[in-house]
Amino acid sequence: MPVEFRADHVGSFLRPAELLAARAKGTDPERLRDLEDQHILRILEKQKEIGFEIFTDGELRRRNFMSNFTDAVEGFDFNASVSRDWDASEEKPKAAAVMGIVSRRLHPTRSLTASEFPFLKAHSPGAIKMMLPSATQFPAICFKRGVTDRVYKDRSALLWDIVEIMKKDIAALAAAGVKYIQIDAPRYSYYLDPKWREWIRTEVKMDPESALDEAIQADNACLQAARQPGIILAIHLCRGNNRSHWYASGGYDPIAEKLFGALEADRFVLEYEDERSGSFEPLRLVPKNKVVVLGLVSSKVPQLENSDVLVRRIHEAAKHFPLGNMALSPQCGFASTMEGNLISEEEQWAKMRLVVDTARRVWG
Repeated sequence: MPVEFRADHVGSFLRPAELLAARAKGTDPERLRDLEDQHILRILEKQKEIGFEIFTDGELRRRNFMSNFTDAVEGFDFNASVSRDWDASEEKPKAAAVMGIVSRRLHPTRSLTASEFPFLKAHSPGAIKMMLPSATQFPAICFKRGVTDRVYKDRSALLWDIVEIMKKDIAALAAAGVKYIQIDAPRYSYYLDPKWREWIRTEVKMDPESALDEAIQADNACLQAARQPGIILAIHLCRGNNRSHWYASGGYDPIAEKLFGALEADRFVLEYEDERSGSFEPLRLVPKNKVVVLGLVSSKVPQLENSDVLVRRIHEAAKHFPLGNMALSPQCGFASTMEGNLISEEEQWAKMRLVVDTARRVWG
């Protein structure tokens, strides 16, 4: 079967200043919805103009890439949170990641994408891509000892309750005919970086390899719920993306055999924009019936990459994995949080155009 969507993107786009200002002012929800609609229509048209064949709403209705879950599920206390230094790079100021913690049994009140999918289905000029956060995100950042363990005995119990919620929604999206479903930001990058492996041992009180096994099982359960003929299931392996900051580094080598061999995704959307990502050599362990989406274009920095360099890097990757089973994308979204990365909208669209143009150079 031919590979679809050689030019891919992770999904989120910069929020326009007008929309950010409206949220900051506490604009009436109906007026805010109208603004979101207007800008979503604009970015759908922009994706079409540039030449993409897969479309998202840019996550413009979300506060961050996970807020569609926390908005639709009761049980989070946003007045009590776990805060820790988020950025791992020495040359940048620290960015604190603050999320609500789970203080009650989780209870979904509506579909996770109820505020997004109907409008997108009605207005998308082509196939739709929907993004859902990995269930593995929440136990890592929303479990607080002395609070969460009153309702969930440990992170594992919380994880599997979240999986059940996610399964129902991802199955519903598949049944509704969504062409491309992507699970975002599983915590696998923790297992690449020695400091985060130590954090798992000391703070989570789990063996990193056992924790990795359970995380793969959780994501697979969600992927299996959406498995239908003709639907593309992807997983995006993120190393952090908050206001152009990152939190983990290291090549895929320590987890490649287990991860690529066990995850039941059709497409691996991989970050490869700089030296933090390591070499292409681990791609040799990806099954040849899968698709590798090379995230070679940075969503974090304004500088525009050189197409010739991108073509050369794609062919370097092809020494380890078939060129015919690859695609190209930015390494991550442009706005994993609504504040967005430290680039302009003009620079964002230039990078998106570069992805399309370079993909055409390589694959036609």
